[in-house]
Amino acid sequence: MTALGNFINGQIAPSESSRVAPVFNPATGAEQFRVGLSSATETLTAVANAEAAFLTWSKVTPLNRARILFKFKELVESNADELATLISSEHGKVFSDAKGELTRGLEVVEFACGIPHLLKGEHSLNVGRDVDSYSLMMPMGVCAGISPFNFPAMVPMWMFPVAIACGNTFVMKPSEKNPSTSIRLAQLLTEAGLPDGVFNVVNGDKESVDVLLKDPRIQAVSFVGSTPIAEYIYATACKNGKRVQALGGAKNHMVVMPDADPAQVVSSLMGAAYGSAGERCMAISVAICIGDAVADKLIDNLEKEISKMRIGPGIGLDIEPHMGPLITRQHANKVLEYINQGVNEGAKLVVDGRNFVVTGSENGYFVGPTLFDDVKPGMRIHQEEIFGPVLSVVRVDTYDDALAIINEHEFGNGTAIFTRDGDTARQFAEQAQVGMIGINVPIPVPMAFHSFGGWKRSLFGPLHMHGPDGVRFYTRMKTVTARWPTGLRAGADFSMPTMK
Repeated sequence: MTALGNFINGQIAPSESSRVAPVFNPATGAEQFRVGLSSATETLTAVANAEAAFLTWSKVTPLNRARILFKFKELVESNADELATLISSEHGKVFSDAKGELTRGLEVVEFACGIPHLLKGEHSLNVGRDVDSYSLMMPMGVCAGISPFNFPAMVPMWMFPVAIACGNTFVMKPSEKNPSTSIRLAQLLTEAGLPDGVFNVVNGDKESVDVLLKDPRIQAVSFVGSTPIAEYIYATACKNGKRVQALGGAKNHMVVMPDADPAQVVSSLMGAAYGSAGERCMAISVAICIGDAVADKLIDNLEKEISKMRIGPGIGLDIEPHMGPLITRQHANKVLEYINQGVNEGAKLVVDGRNFVVTGSENGYFVGPTLFDDVKPGMRIHQEEIFGPVLSVVRVDTYDDALAIINEHEFGNGTAIFTRDGDTARQFAEQAQVGMIGINVPIPVPMAFHSFGGWKRSLFGPLHMHGPDGVRFYTRMKTVTARWPTGLRAGADFSMPTMK
């Protein structure tokens, strides 16, 4: 079986590695193909090509860079069904969810197409006699992205469109669990007219990652993944003098106030907790109910809705399921261990997703939607990121109790509150120590022209992804102070003004 290789200098580069990893179809458990785990030498080749391409790409006008991205956007849209099928077959998410992932990624491409406006610096006329000051937003050089398995199209498109629009070149290291999407995006970029070497894809594991973190030619590194790996990425890359944005784990809470619309809460939670099988860093995995009456009603309504869920392969069925499998057998087993731990710690298992079998896909990596009640802060299922279809309900007496639980948690990625009271919502937006806040919005992912990122141990580095912070991350500020005298005057003083 031929292993999937890399995309270097505008073309597929067959894998030269003796190390390979299997890529499975999560719905069937069958091995689809193998991917080469690139050696340090192969990774260095990608970096060298990106470095060479930077010399000319950085001189291309922002307007012409944007034109290539406009063409790329058109190509992704025309190939969306193919890309979504590819995503579903390697990740497991349902087809419509895969299409939605592409849409959110393309929103960042659309944002990056405005790069001629976004790179406009500041200008001050006559800071001194005949002296002007202005700023230039210069490209960094070669940048690298390391993306997770859960969004094989969207997360890379959070990174490379802004980076290359700013005049940088890029080396992408996707997850080895679903590596094909990045290769296909690279082909579409080339078809759109992107010069060879500007965007490269290296498939691999830690060996490739460490090259990207340590090679002095890499100027900036973007990462999305778990907190332990984010900490490693941040520490190692910073030690080697690189700019870093490393997005880590999450434990996102939804506060349900007594005045919230019950139907809206249930509908929102079903999608936020169980969509994409819970494999989202913005998934709501904890619902904090203010009062037993709110919790009792929520649990009852959730049980009814969960019983209606269709679980199955993400593609190939006449009626699309609500939820597909998890990414690997190992990850499914990890989620099952968390469910067992929750039972052992005394949480009430209301809906049990263990021993869940899909007829016709008996070897798939399925875990059924799971619901816990009476979860207490301190339990592992509350403290740790499960990354699966497991929703925990926590009961508290007051809004202040709920806020304290959120603010005391080590993660601060996203949170939400459902209420009809504007004063409560406004207080929550100001008081919650979390990077992204939803008010009657369960998954508060900002649009591409705003920036995405959490607080606390959910983000390492000062700058968030895409939006204004994305442009700042992929550029260096240079300030120029220039004097152009109006004429050669006898005895003219051309020294800088004295600051008083």
